[in-house]
Formats: sequence, C-alpha cells, structure tokens
Amino acid sequence: MQRNPIIPFILIMAFGIGLIFFLSMDGVGNKEEMAATEEHGEGTEGGEDASAGEFDPEALAQGKCIGCHGNSYEGQGAFPSLVDTELSEDEIKDVLANGKGAMPAGLVPEENLDAMAAWITSLE
Repeated sequence: MQRNPIIPFILIMAFGIGLIFFLSMDGVGNKEEMAATEEHGEGTEGGEDASAGEFDPEALAQGKCIGCHGNSYEGQGAFPSLVDTELSEDEIKDVLANGKGAMPAGLVPEENLDAMAAWITSLE
C-alpha cells in the first residue's frame, strides 16, 4: 500500500497559512503600541531624529560611515581614515555637504554639519 506524497505538503501549507493568519491578527491587535513606539522615536536609524532634540554624531557614523570607513573609522581600501585626519573642520564640512570622490553628498543633515565635523576631528 502506497502513501499519498501530497498529504505532507498540504499539511505544511495549511500550517503556514494558519501561522500567517494568527501573526497578522497579533499585529492588528498591537498596532496602537507600534504606532506609539514610532512616534516617540524609538527604533529610528542613525540618531538623526529631529524630535529627539539632540544630534548624536557617533550614532549617525555607526549607521552610515562604517560601511566604507570601517568599524574603527581607520579607512579601508580606497576610503580614507577619519582618525587623525589632516583636514580642517571647514574642509570636513565641505566634504560632508558636497561629497568628494566616492563619498556621496548629503549624508549628514545640513544643520548638523558642525557637530559631525567636530566629532570627526576629535577621533584619535
């Protein structure tokens, strides 16, 4: 007597559909909590949330700079080191605002250029 090979697939499909249904119902029940979390700025990327009040240059760098400049900001490949840079704060602000080489412009909001440039020059 042979077993029907399609029965396990049907059971797995039914389980998957049921799981999706129950997880979506849980999400509908928690939508007010998720909306409140987003309004308070929790879970935002890069520390650039204007409602938080204070700009955190290190958090922005962790989100946007380490991909090219490395975890310790000492550079990698064609990307220069941010540690002990020879650029002045004005030159750093210019690079952050306008980009240079592979560095794209506008990664740092314009109102936070001064704080970011000061933080970069403080790296040792």
